[in-house]
Amino acid sequence: MKKKILFIEDDAIVRENTAEILKLANYNVLVSDNGKDGILKAKSYQPDLIICDILMPELDGYGVLQIMMRTKELQKTPFIFMSAKTNHSDVRKGMDLGASDYITKPFEESELLSAIECRLKRNDVFKKKSSKENVEIIKKIHFEDLEKAFKDKDKYSFKKGKTIYCKGNSSNFIFYIISGEVKTYSTHEEGKELITGLFEKHDFFGFTSLSENVPYNENAVTIKESKLLKIGKKELYDLIRQNPQIAINFLDILTENTNSLKESLIHMAYDSVRKKTAESILMLKTKSKKNKIEISRYDLASLIGIAKETLIRALAEFKEEGVIKTGRNTIKILDAQKLKNIR
Repeated sequence: MKKKILFIEDDAIVRENTAEILKLANYNVLVSDNGKDGILKAKSYQPDLIICDILMPELDGYGVLQIMMRTKELQKTPFIFMSAKTNHSDVRKGMDLGASDYITKPFEESELLSAIECRLKRNDVFKKKSSKENVEIIKKIHFEDLEKAFKDKDKYSFKKGKTIYCKGNSSNFIFYIISGEVKTYSTHEEGKELITGLFEKHDFFGFTSLSENVPYNENAVTIKESKLLKIGKKELYDLIRQNPQIAINFLDILTENTNSLKESLIHMAYDSVRKKTAESILMLKTKSKKNKIEISRYDLASLIGIAKETLIRALAEFKEEGVIKTGRNTIKILDAQKLKNIR
């Protein structure tokens, strides 16, 4: 099926010429000569991609994008600015507002078509029927691609409790979990441990700079017996150069990790102990896809950033309230909604 493109441009000659190029490239094209009309057409036409000029009467391109970003059915539609405004500040403003790309006039036909193709392909990969389905699609793509690329590479087995690397070690490898579980952690100057990440089958860990020898800034140890792939930086760099899809996967993994870290910092700074504990249990449930979570009290307290004794009191309260059921190193969620509502 042909992809639908909406092109918003007030200059008649540019509008007609560009629309013709897009039609020859086998796209269905709808045009608009101003921002207000473009928004109305976008809502009814539901394009797969929008290209928009910036300098237009009535409503400029920045205003169009801002409205698109507030419109639920258009928020995830790839949006490309096309403009004669070439100042760095103009480009930066467009990207900060949420644009997918920025093409300056005059442009080469190949540049335009390449940008469109790239954005449409990316959108096809991450277009989601639901957030859960999207996560599964991403995971399936990245671990299948990686396992295929390294199918002949040696696998390394680690028993439970074995150190994989320590803070300060040379970061020669990025690790991929074939089976098992791993935690990363840092140690406070007073000796207190803070877990910075929990990883399981099909997860990556050990990311540092690909271009510089930046040492690991945390420790990594197995929680269960684990089998890992050790991927050299140069191997990964070469793979990313040869396979753009894997590059996209890694960018999304890093983005997801960064967003999760930001959320964790906010919870640690402002939430009550009960709220932090509830959020952490729900996070672990989402990650493992099971109602029964296996984690030691020590590790859970380190993950939340509270004392083990404080965690035990919070879990006892949740148990009395009928929210969870606890066992030796296990937590079973009985009422997820009530857990979400804990403040």
